[in-house]
Amino acid sequence: MSAPAVVARPPAVETNFRRFLGDFAENRVALVAAFVFATIVVLALAAPWVAPTDPYDLKSVSIMDNRLPPGSESMEGQLFLLGTDGMGRDMWSAILYGLRISLFVGATSAALAMLVGTTLGLLAAFFGGRFDSMIMRVADLQLSFPSILVALLLLAVLGRGVDKIILALVIVQWSYFARTVRGSALVERRREYVEAARCLAISKTSVLFRHILPNCLPPLTVVATIQVASAITLEATLSFLGVGLPPTEPSLGLLISNGFDYLLSGKYWISFYPGIALLITVMSINLMGDQVRVVLNPRLQR
Repeated sequence: MSAPAVVARPPAVETNFRRFLGDFAENRVALVAAFVFATIVVLALAAPWVAPTDPYDLKSVSIMDNRLPPGSESMEGQLFLLGTDGMGRDMWSAILYGLRISLFVGATSAALAMLVGTTLGLLAAFFGGRFDSMIMRVADLQLSFPSILVALLLLAVLGRGVDKIILALVIVQWSYFARTVRGSALVERRREYVEAARCLAISKTSVLFRHILPNCLPPLTVVATIQVASAITLEATLSFLGVGLPPTEPSLGLLISNGFDYLLSGKYWISFYPGIALLITVMSINLMGDQVRVVLNPRLQR
């Protein structure tokens, strides 16, 4: 007697991912925002090949070309599409290189903060007791202060640098992930499948990371997109205030700060174009995050 035929079914993860992409593409604004953000990421990654010059290579920068308006040409005939700054650097090239650092800092700090916050939130919800109270009290205490103030205090102690600002942003952002994951995990730990896993003597690590965590991913994804945009904005603000990245590291916040002293003299482009690049980047991430929130929460869908 032949064995019954087995009908192949697509994996649930792949099916859900296709459904997510289909629902996400229904919003044209979010689709355009995703295209814009993808273009920004590609330009930032390809900056060494796309940028006309390396703005931080002293051999390719001439102080005689400083503060040239957009569309001007240098003595050697090089066209400066967005003008130059006070040091003679091409603004288009500086923005592309600045986007690399801003995106790297934002994505890295948000990823590390999500790792730390998710782990602590899961452990707090699963074990409860004094550990839960301690983690949540620390998170509540941190959330009671403005993020920019906490970051300023941390950088005053740590100093300036890419690694320093990433560490400061991780300390600032982990509590958002911990709070979100803890709230979702508290709901999931009372469900039947968790009780069944406990009755089957499955290890606590497996219950946490293979059963509870996947069901906490929808709200966690939304918070992650918001925190990436928040980290980019915080880094730009801190660099603008002079406590973030050093002058040797290109950043959109530093570029805006470099042109702040020239605004009253009419040299608007030095701060204006980096500010526009920062605005478009953060806005595209926020628009994508808002659509992700709508897709993952059926109550918000029409």
